[in-house]
Amino acid sequence: QVQLVESGGGLVQAGGSLRLSCVASGSTNSINAVGWFRQAPGKQRELVARIRSTGSTFYADSVKGRFTISRDNARNIVYLQMNSLKPEDTAVYYCNRLGTGWAPLLDWGQGTQVTVSA
Repeated sequence: QVQLVESGGGLVQAGGSLRLSCVASGSTNSINAVGWFRQAPGKQRELVARIRSTGSTFYADSVKGRFTISRDNARNIVYLQMNSLKPEDTAVYYCNRLGTGWAPLLDWGQGTQVTVSA
């Protein structure tokens, strides 16, 4: 089994930066793709970025050019570097293992809160 745990959130002013971490444990060799998602109050959870084991990446238009997803395979960590943060980036951020059709495979964890003040 695979488990993913998010960390690194916090309170930051607009224009600031944060780096989120998603640490994997268990059968990590079976992980092909990992995605970062976010859910703002009153809104649906949305995909922010994803990365495959090959290193190929995808970003939502809303974060393209500001966020960077990367993975440290030796340490089983997927990072989300968030720069030029905006108040509309405020949300709980989650990571999840992705399967066929990029569908999340695991139960959602607690996530990590990111709050961007104006």
